[in-house]
Amino acid sequence: MAEAVHQAFDPLSTGSRAKQIRSKTIVYGLLTFFALLYMSPLFIIFINAYRPLEEIVREGFISAPNTMSWSYWGEAWSTFCIGGNCEGVSRYFVNTLLMTVPATVLSTAFGLVNGYALSKWRFKYDAWVFGLITLGVFLPAQMTLLPWAFVLGKLGVSNTIGGLVLVHTIQGISFTTLFCRNYFVAVPDDLIKAARIDGAGFWRIFWRIMLPLSPPILIVCVIWQFTGIWNEFLYGTVFTSGSNQPITSAIVAFSGSGTGERHYNVEAASVIFAALPPLLVYVFGGKYFVRGLTSGAVK
Repeated sequence: MAEAVHQAFDPLSTGSRAKQIRSKTIVYGLLTFFALLYMSPLFIIFINAYRPLEEIVREGFISAPNTMSWSYWGEAWSTFCIGGNCEGVSRYFVNTLLMTVPATVLSTAFGLVNGYALSKWRFKYDAWVFGLITLGVFLPAQMTLLPWAFVLGKLGVSNTIGGLVLVHTIQGISFTTLFCRNYFVAVPDDLIKAARIDGAGFWRIFWRIMLPLSPPILIVCVIWQFTGIWNEFLYGTVFTSGSNQPITSAIVAFSGSGTGERHYNVEAASVIFAALPPLLVYVFGGKYFVRGLTSGAVK
């Protein structure tokens, strides 16, 4: 009797549980299907990086490998010729690293200071300043090519890694300022007022109060900037050439040259080398990225 009464009032009765199981099965099944569909190009590239060129030409890209070898990875990294430079993608990998790390650090640092100033310090036309800084978020990169070409030429940093660092730093400040300003708005104003009453100035408040509260949005900015700059193709292609190119531009340069025999296996290994750093950054920092985006949502 007691068991029957319990089942009658149990919100998770047998029928309800069965319905939940069916709905979860459908949802997770669809998620798994789309995840596999999304990952299939990467899987195909990964497999072809081990296959001999003759086998790829004979059987096509989508086929089970008969023989596999690591040698194509070594060739892609250190000996494959790109535009007359037979150092593989290693040189361009280093170029991209030298471009991405400083630009990420600088754009994030400027974004933190700008976001703090525009959210907690009121001055004349502060809304206009915020609007002008974040205008870059809405401008397509193609619109900035000619102005940047003029600026880099005047500064004498055309076709250099330093020039790309400058471009990506300035371009990234719009995004990092927007992220940080929206995050710092959620910090109580009374905390800043109390610090100012105690005699703390702009920089002391920033270092002692705002920066210790910043790890969530700091992670967001770093992941956003690192992955965006590393994967960026347009600026590297337009403003650099030869051995100064980032890895994305170099891969496109030798895969689309149209001269000689296409080494599909080596190209596939090169693509994996190019995709690996941002992929690892997001795999290990993805959950912190989502937390950081939502941490300032509630004041």
